[in-house]
Amino acid sequence: MSHVEDELNSQPECWIRAAEEAGRHAGALPDAGERVAIVGCGTSYFMAQAVAALREGAGQGETDAFAASEFPRGRSYDRVVALTRSGTTTEVLDLLGQLRGRTRTTALTADPATPVMTAADDLVVLDFADERSVVQTRFATTALTLLRAHLGLHTDAVVADARAALTSPLPEGLVDCTQFTFLGRGWTVGLANEAGLKMREASLSWTEAYSAMEYRHGPISVTTEGTATWMLAEAPAGLAEQVRGTGALWVEGTLDPLAELVRVQCLAVAVAAHRGLDPDRPRHLTRSVILAD
Repeated sequence: MSHVEDELNSQPECWIRAAEEAGRHAGALPDAGERVAIVGCGTSYFMAQAVAALREGAGQGETDAFAASEFPRGRSYDRVVALTRSGTTTEVLDLLGQLRGRTRTTALTADPATPVMTAADDLVVLDFADERSVVQTRFATTALTLLRAHLGLHTDAVVADARAALTSPLPEGLVDCTQFTFLGRGWTVGLANEAGLKMREASLSWTEAYSAMEYRHGPISVTTEGTATWMLAEAPAGLAEQVRGTGALWVEGTLDPLAELVRVQCLAVAVAAHRGLDPDRPRHLTRSVILAD
């Protein structure tokens, strides 16, 4: 079993622990009413998109998400939350350094022996969700679970759905598809973006991700026989029929959207195996992007 397989299979247990510990970390996490920006790179950026939509949708306050390198320096926030598994990503550390003394910062990380531990004002360490694989699975979803629990949006049903995602077979013919499109709505647009990234990283697949309502505005033109369109949330009326009419495989999400992401992780590993690839060693990638001065 690859590292990434072992790590993605451990997610239900990680989520349970994160939800249990959310209260202990409440002092380091945004209070209701704070104006917040959430930043990250790669997978962490897409988790930031999901959390930002969840928080603002829950009435907790204005919340934006940015790639760390694209943070708007002229904006004012009560708190900036940085998601960084490795704690060493250059863009994140640079941003935290620039914000020190001006804006309160919180870092969620997996490794307590990294520079981020002194770069942020407040810290949440999820070392039990750290990973050996370059490809992120359980740290990202565990961090999101912690933040969902902090917002009062996590339930035991999410864990049950994750277990179902790990044991349910993938739709017939899905592994053989040549292109994959992932769709979301609201907070699940970030999950759709992450689903596409996971497939690219682990299996070198051609993938795209969109807001479901935007999909009809051009992207559906690439949908045809041998491609798949996966809806991670409730589908807009008529979209499933329209996709099936192109000859593509339609995959309807029936589990909690975070559990649907776990299904996509399983698909990425399955496609990698089908193509003779090692998902633990994606080409051109490292665990952390550390740039020279």
